[in-house]
Order: sequence, then C-alpha cells, then structure tokens
Amino acid sequence: MTKQVPTVKDAVYQILRNHKIDTVFGNPGSNELHFLKDFPADFQYVLCLDEGVVVGMADGYAQASGQPSFVNLHSAAGTGNAMGALTNSRNSHSPIVVTSGQQARSMVFSDPLLKNTDATTLPKPLVKDSYEPLSPQEVPYSINRAINLAVSDAPGPVYVSIPYDDWEEPVRENLDLLLDRKVVQVACVDPSTIQDLRERIAQAQSPVLVLGPEVDSAGCNELVARLAERMNAPAWVAPSAPRCPFPTSHRCFAGILPAGEASLCDKIKSHDFILVIGGPVFRYHQKDPGALLPQGAQLVHVTSDADEAARAPMGDALITGIQPFVEQLYAALPEKEADCPVFKQDVVRNTDDGAALTVENLFDCVEEIAPANSIYLNEATSTLATLWSRLTMATSGSYYFAAAGGLGFALPAALGVQMACPGRQVIAFIGDGSMHYSISALWTAVRYQIPAIFIVLNNNGYMALRWFAELFDVDSAPGLEIEGVDFVKIAEGYGVKSEHVDSLKSFKLSLAAALESNGPSLIEVKL
Repeated sequence: MTKQVPTVKDAVYQILRNHKIDTVFGNPGSNELHFLKDFPADFQYVLCLDEGVVVGMADGYAQASGQPSFVNLHSAAGTGNAMGALTNSRNSHSPIVVTSGQQARSMVFSDPLLKNTDATTLPKPLVKDSYEPLSPQEVPYSINRAINLAVSDAPGPVYVSIPYDDWEEPVRENLDLLLDRKVVQVACVDPSTIQDLRERIAQAQSPVLVLGPEVDSAGCNELVARLAERMNAPAWVAPSAPRCPFPTSHRCFAGILPAGEASLCDKIKSHDFILVIGGPVFRYHQKDPGALLPQGAQLVHVTSDADEAARAPMGDALITGIQPFVEQLYAALPEKEADCPVFKQDVVRNTDDGAALTVENLFDCVEEIAPANSIYLNEATSTLATLWSRLTMATSGSYYFAAAGGLGFALPAALGVQMACPGRQVIAFIGDGSMHYSISALWTAVRYQIPAIFIVLNNNGYMALRWFAELFDVDSAPGLEIEGVDFVKIAEGYGVKSEHVDSLKSFKLSLAAALESNGPSLIEVKL
C-alpha cells in the first residue's frame, strides 16, 4: 500500500496543534474554502459576520488566554475590512496570526478577480510582519514563523497571504524537523542594572510607579503590588491603559493617569523618581501642553517593546522581559518594617433602589452584584475614570480596552474573552455610539451561546466628542447626536435576551437575571 503523503494543509493543522491552537476565527470567501475543506474534528470554527468582529474576537481571546489566536480572512476585501480592528490588536500587543486567501498561484499572472495585489503591503504598518510564501512548500514554515513571531517580545499580529491552490500540495519529508521545533524566550536583567535601580530608589524622596498593560499580560499584578509596598510608592495606571496592571482595591492604587501632558505631570508633580513598567512613556490623547516631567525628576522606563523604548521623549529605558525584571527588582529591595501609606482614594457609594440612575451608581451596583472575579470591557469612553475608581479589578486579566482607541472593539472582544475564560463572568460597558461598529457580533454570541453581558450606556450621542468639542471650543459641529435607535429591539432580532431599564432598581434586577442566564444578555440603560 502506498503511503499517503501529507499535504500543506495537513502540515499546517499539525503545526497549529503543536502550538495548542484549536480555534479558527473567520469570515470565509471562495479563496479560503480549500483550507476549510474537511475541517478537522478537533478544531472549532467561529463564524463572524464582519471581519472587524473576527479580529476583535480573536484579539480578546488572545489577550485573555495568553495564547496566540488564529484568524482566516478573505483576500484583500476581508483584510481591508479588518484593518480598523487591527489597530487595536497592534497597540495591545495581541499575538494573532492573520491569514488570508490569495487567488490561485496558477492564475495570479492574469490579474484575476479576488487577487490580493501586493498582499504583503496591505496590512502594514499594523502587523509585526507580512508575508506571502514563494512556493507551496514554504507555507508550513511561514505559518510556524508567524506564530513564533506573534508571541515573541513584543507580541503582536502577523499576516500571511496564502494562494488557495497551495493547500493540497504535498509537503517535504523533512518537515518533521519543523514540527519538533520549539522556541523559548529567556530574559534576565544584568545584576549591576538592578543594583543601580535599587540605589536610585533608595535615594529618592518620593518614588512612584506607573504601570502599563505588559504587567497584566505577564501576570505580574500581585507581585507589582508587593513591589509598590516595598517602595512605599503609589501606583498609577498609565493613561488610556488597555488592561488593568494593578489591583484597584489595593492601598497603593492611586488611579489612572490622564492623557494630557500638563494634567499627567500635575498628578505626579510631588515625585522625584518615576518608574514606568510595561507601558509607553506616555501615550497622550488630548492636546494639553505642559511639562513632560516634574522639575528635577528622574524617569526609568522598563518595557519589552523596543519601539516604545526608542520613541519615548524622556527618561532612561530598559528593554527586557517584564516578569523577570519585577522579580529581580523586588528581591533586591530591602524589606519594609512598617506598612506603606494608603494612597487609594475612598468613594461614596449609593445603591439604594430609589437612588438616581447615574453612571456612578450603576457601576456601584455592578460592584455589589457581579462576581468578584468578573472581567470588564469598556467602550463607553466618557466613563473611563468612573469605572477605574469604582470597580474592583484585583486579578490578572480583569479588564480590556481598545488599545488604539478604535471603536467596535469591546463587543466582539468580550466574546473572545468569555470563550477564553469560561469560568469568569464577562461584562462589557458599551456606549450607544460604539455599539453600531460591531453590532453583528451579537449573532455570533447567540450562535455559540457565549454568556457575556452587554450593558449599553445610551446617552443619544458621542459623549466623548461632546467633551472634546467643549475642550476645543467648538460651539457647533454635526454628527454628535445619535437618536431614535432601540438596541433592545436590534438585539432581540439577533436572538439576544434584552431589556430596557430606567431606574437603579430595574437595573439591579436585570443584571441579576443576566448573571443567571446561560446565554448572552443585553441591558440598555438610558442616561
């Protein structure tokens, strides 16, 4: 009997198994059908109705699981539709392998329909690398390289365009060498560097920590909290943080920094040594000119992202793995004889049934009712400061936000996060303006019965833009108002259990019911 020679497709699926990837997020076209033909029984295909939803869902899954996710899009059109979502994936360092089907290799010379012209250029600069194999034999190597590159420091999406007639081609015998290969990253900071930091911290009158998303992705939240105690330092979250790197209930938690030069500097004006771990220095948003650092203050920036280190406008930079760095620095610092001061600000809460339905009281109700290990996503951007001050996010992987500010992230990302963390409840706060960007994700939520809860904060417009209009002294501008949309009816059309609420009492009842549901739920809150 003649031994059956494995095909390119066989090899790629085995490579995915070796990397513990068993889920494909996609929206297929004709160029992708050869890859999906006879889809393996040990894989799951997650269908989304829009490519932005595909990447957003894969983004949430990758961040929450800590594993690379695999995306399959359709040629140039599908890639183009996903570009907005890729901006968030790039900025959040989400390890995603994005594949797209290219026209048949035997046909591309004639410029046929659905040819992805200059395919490797299309997704740039939103991916770490972009490649189209030069031959069918190169496809497995390209996929393996893409996975390793996606998870390497600093993680991020990688793009591979694959001609559809490559999948059935036989592979070389020595492919076993590739299938047995492993790539391991090891990072250790030089002891003299750690000693220098120890001395600078000891000499500082008032050190402060500023923490970014790499801390959370490395799972160092609790260790960084102990580091803050040992340093007697408040811990701020870097501005516009896409993840929560520090327990918000901890005595050292100071809050989230504003995203303006002058306002950020004002928050840290009393500190003479600023240690930034795992975040950019700094990612500003609104125009707020002022000093970048307090007079005479020193800053040290620790990151795994060489690009972020290179573009920082101030401070010393150390490019290294976050976890080994925090472990080394914590071990090098002397133990404290007494408790460090309390830097966390208290808040006054009111969750009485008759209380006003405000954003503050709504978050307080969520804090009171939701499970302690809930995971939150936020795309009601005008509520960011309120959320950070009122919700407890104590463990790693408790919060996700659009890293590049691209709307349409939270709804699909919540589904990916819930799939990755079935033992934790996912709750997404989404503004009425943001809901429109990825509304079709509700179909996917129902099809796969993903029990995420969506809380739509409806103020009939883009509240964040109204705030910017005031900041920019723009008296009038079109496009800020959105009225006449009933998200409950839309969600019910997709099959999602949905409800309007107009009081704090009805919100609490709806949230309690949603927490008991086995499928997705949507609560629309009129503010």
